[in-house]
Amino acid sequence: MSGHGHSHDGGCGGGHDCDSHVTEDQLAAAYSLYTKINLDAVQCLNSDSPAKSVFKPWEQRLDKEEYVESDADPELLFRIPFTGSVKLKGIIVIGGEGQSHPDKMRLFKNVPEMTFDEVGRKADQEFELSPDPEGNIQYSVIAARFNSVNTLSIHFPSNFGDDNTKIYYIGLKGDFQQAQRQEVVIATYEARPMPGDHKAGSGLENLNLPIS
Repeated sequence: MSGHGHSHDGGCGGGHDCDSHVTEDQLAAAYSLYTKINLDAVQCLNSDSPAKSVFKPWEQRLDKEEYVESDADPELLFRIPFTGSVKLKGIIVIGGEGQSHPDKMRLFKNVPEMTFDEVGRKADQEFELSPDPEGNIQYSVIAARFNSVNTLSIHFPSNFGDDNTKIYYIGLKGDFQQAQRQEVVIATYEARPMPGDHKAGSGLENLNLPIS
């Protein structure tokens, strides 16, 4: 899979980028892009669960009361619209217990109405996932491919063997730029006197009228 790369919050090996000095407060600040999602417009295909429930504060990532679960098969497709432009940098996925955790993740940039009919196209980046019940694995995206993201589609094609896929938390890290409002510019033109506006030779301006 292309783009296979992730970093662990704690100590690790295997060639992964690691940072054991990142604090909880720093992670909470970094994974705060959920505040820039148009949550009411988030959709997840092949699930009747509330799609927006998995986008929540870092401190609530281990809350298991709400989650998204697939219906007919393990496949899930999230469509995530932002309220502005995002430069995506990283993703954390906390999936279900056992084999219900997704084992692959595919990212698509700016395909707002994406359906399962379109997931066969080449993804902007793909990952092989590891079970991560605590949210310790950060998957770093290729930043150059994810500038100016208005809509992010996340495709989870399969899991580790269960009939259904379950997801508790999706954390997004990156930079946000507010969408610029298009304002109507009203141009004011200085009125120029036209020759036809004054009657030639009227001489009214030179009359000395008596003051009553």
